[in-house]
Amino acid sequence: MYGCKSVATLLVLQEKMKREDGSKKADVSIFRSLIGSLLYLTATRPDIMYATSLLSRFMQSPSQVDFGAAKRILRYLQGTLEYGIWYTSTSNSKLVGFTDSDWAGSVDDMKSTSGYAFSLGSGIFFLGIKETRNGCTIIL
Repeated sequence: MYGCKSVATLLVLQEKMKREDGSKKADVSIFRSLIGSLLYLTATRPDIMYATSLLSRFMQSPSQVDFGAAKRILRYLQGTLEYGIWYTSTSNSKLVGFTDSDWAGSVDDMKSTSGYAFSLGSGIFFLGIKETRNGCTIIL
């Protein structure tokens, strides 16, 4: 996707992804390969983790809409090549945790997606994302 037009956001706002969206099916092996590559990239680009995790739900039977959303992540990456995790040496390192949830964001099964990240000093050292069926999860 060299020379593609970059985008400022990973996903189209106000658009909920569905298993059956009525569009044509995409090539499963190409879609799975792309999602696998994006998952590998999340080690140094945690900003794409939620969108990649969301699209990985459709690896069984991806549609052209799902494939277009995956290509949008590539267009986002094209415009943010300078982003990444930077670790710097400081004497004043502080442990900080972040968490967020979309509260029943999945249209198909009403599951929530929760994410968390921990940083020490200047860079993230631990992050994760989890899909939960119901209720609230507290991580201490």
